[in-house]
Amino acid sequence: KDLRPPVISLMLSPGLGLFMAVLVQMTITGKSFIGGNMEIALAANLTASSRLWQDAAGIPRFSSRNCHIALVSVKTKVPSSVLPKVMSKFLDSTLQKVLPCLLCPAVDAVLNLVNAKFTTMTSEIPLGTAGTLQYALLNPPLTSETFIELDLKTILHQKEGKEVGLPMEQSSLASLPPKRDAATQLILSADFLSSELSVLQTSFNLEISNNMVLGLPPLVTTMLGALIPEISRVLPPLQPVVIEMREAKAPVVTISPDKSLVQLFSTAEFWVSPSDSAPESLFVLDI
Repeated sequence: KDLRPPVISLMLSPGLGLFMAVLVQMTITGKSFIGGNMEIALAANLTASSRLWQDAAGIPRFSSRNCHIALVSVKTKVPSSVLPKVMSKFLDSTLQKVLPCLLCPAVDAVLNLVNAKFTTMTSEIPLGTAGTLQYALLNPPLTSETFIELDLKTILHQKEGKEVGLPMEQSSLASLPPKRDAATQLILSADFLSSELSVLQTSFNLEISNNMVLGLPPLVTTMLGALIPEISRVLPPLQPVVIEMREAKAPVVTISPDKSLVQLFSTAEFWVSPSDSAPESLFVLDI
């Protein structure tokens, strides 16, 4: 009874992984082996280190090691017939044997939950219906005194299953933005963003017809004639117009310290749809 919330301290161990110290306070009640009720109030300090490594599938993993339990204080209420010093010595030796088996598995259970999160990080992510994205570790995890760095490689597949080639060069730490305290940072390269947009390239294709885009005047030949007078002389007014947008080549992403730029290259082909004949292409704009 009276199991208090643990007090947890975490520190990064450079080159290793994670060090944790957990203060556990609880009260144990039950029957004494010589009869009568017995109550033990104890405080124990659990210390454990965990190694952060990379498995064969390229997934980061935590594994626990060096779990120790140190008794901070033990207070007992025992039957009056028991000698306090004898009982204290017995409790101390017994608890030193029992507590590691009771508390150290809790460390493993917590690390298993974290490892399960890492496993989902490397599962395939659908990019709509255009393809999939998957992450895997490019290098073993790097642990310093202030942060953990995970260098990820990205695996892009088009919907047909074909893998999209990506440059393998990684930016050096000196060229990355400064690390902010108590924050998680995700650094994405321009090459990756360009490749991801290229997988989504066909998703940018669309046909714009009347009433599809709010705020535009009706998409009819009269509207085009106000912009291009030659159209009014060769086409009847009020004929429906459809704009067919098609991506012309792969998008390009450029990143600099001051700004980022995404260039999308497409064509806009204008079609007129007479009621009594097949659609006719009027002109094509490069955008």
